[in-house]
Amino acid sequence: MLFRSRPRLSFGLALPLAAGSRAEYVDIELAAEVPFEGLAARLSNSLPPGFEVMALAEKAPGTASLQEDVVACDWEFELGEVSAEDAAAAISTVLAAERLPLERERKGERRTDDVRPAIESLGVRSHDERVVLQARLATVGRGLRPTELVAVMFPTIGDSAEIVRSLLRTEQWIERDGARRELLPAPAAVVAPAELVGA
Repeated sequence: MLFRSRPRLSFGLALPLAAGSRAEYVDIELAAEVPFEGLAARLSNSLPPGFEVMALAEKAPGTASLQEDVVACDWEFELGEVSAEDAAAAISTVLAAERLPLERERKGERRTDDVRPAIESLGVRSHDERVVLQARLATVGRGLRPTELVAVMFPTIGDSAEIVRSLLRTEQWIERDGARRELLPAPAAVVAPAELVGA
């Protein structure tokens, strides 16, 4: 009988098409106990160019999977055709709204959801004519996709892809004992995004 080994991996939340990420996470089940010293470098050497294992942590047996554990993500959107003033005005409108209805389709059925609870914080910064929208979006329940956020912020624009030049997921958050924390703290060399304006 031929034995074929199959790695047991559990990936976290999928990235939208063409989106970048500052850090991605994966649970790896090892066949035997392996010392952590030097393991990150060994794993990095087996990855394609441009990918690097930055941090490792042991996952306790019986704890939630990555997909279940993450409750919110931070995003940065570089916007085109939108000024910093227009973005700030849209942020004020969204944060002041009690409800934000959005029509969405799931499994062939269209329904209107209130997506306001999924928007935890919003901010905007501009530099060298670049306008960057920063958002923290909840992932629990149906959550809110980045493109859906742009659709509710700028409803007069038909296709949100027309104004999003780039999209970057900068952080994923979990809750422990009622407090938010990073899924796995990254090394200090990775620059964290600026604080967002609270919703």
